[in-house]
This record gives sequence, structure tokens and C-alpha cells, in this order.
Amino acid sequence: MIDIREDDLSGAEVQALLALHLEGMHASSPPGTVYALDLSGLKSPGVTVWTAWVGEAVAGIGALKALGGGAGEIKSMRTHPDYLRKGVAAALLDHMIKAARARGWRRLSLETGSGPEFDAALALYRRRGFTNGEAFGGYTPSAFNQFLHMEL
Repeated sequence: MIDIREDDLSGAEVQALLALHLEGMHASSPPGTVYALDLSGLKSPGVTVWTAWVGEAVAGIGALKALGGGAGEIKSMRTHPDYLRKGVAAALLDHMIKAARARGWRRLSLETGSGPEFDAALALYRRRGFTNGEAFGGYTPSAFNQFLHMEL
């Protein structure tokens, strides 16, 4: 069973998963194309972080960032390698979509990369109704970055 909890990012295991996420983003992305939030960015006002747990193990992380005007952004989605393809990302994404709707947001957006390392995440986002669209929130478009949106 996957237990999703709002998280203050104080736990060592959660910080280790975030470090793994940032390392992976930089390893699989060209220089200047990584917009992943670090620990301080995830602790910023307007950002809510959730972690997914299986028993006592952190299985995943995801965050919502308020953009204003009834919009929000999905940030820092990462599944721990031990829990890939076990429904963790889907559970987190569904939880965040539900939270966005409860906040009265009308649109969710996200920025991600291109290539094989991003294919599974892109497939999940598209299954949930996200479609490719324009850059948003000050992002700089590139041949690598993709911008997806979902009307709520």
C-alpha cells in the first residue's frame, strides 16, 4: 500500500531521494536545461511537497507550485529506483491533481525533458490528460524541454 504524506523535507531519506533526482536531471539533460528545484526551492512559499511511502521506505516525491491566476505547476516528480513501475508516480500524480482541483486551480502545467530517460514520465502525464503546449512561467523553450498542460 502506498501512503502519501505532505512532507517538510527534513528526513534524511527524503533528502537523499531529492539529491538522486537532481543528479539524474543533470546527468540526462544538456547544460542550461534543468529547472528542477533544490531543497531550498522546494521549501519556498507556494510549494507543497508530498512523499509516497511503502512501509517505512520513501518510494517517491512530488510537489505542486502555485503560479497564481488559478494555475499550478508539477515539480520534482521522482520515484525511488526500488519502486519503479509499481504505481508510485501514478499515485503521487493523482494525489496532486486532486489537490490542485481542491484548491480551485483551473490548469496544471509542467516542464520536462526529451529522450528515453523521460519517456515513462511523459507516458504517465499523457495518460492523465496532459498535452504538449507553450512554455510558461518564465521557462526558456529549447529543443530539449517540453511543456505540458492539463485543464482542470
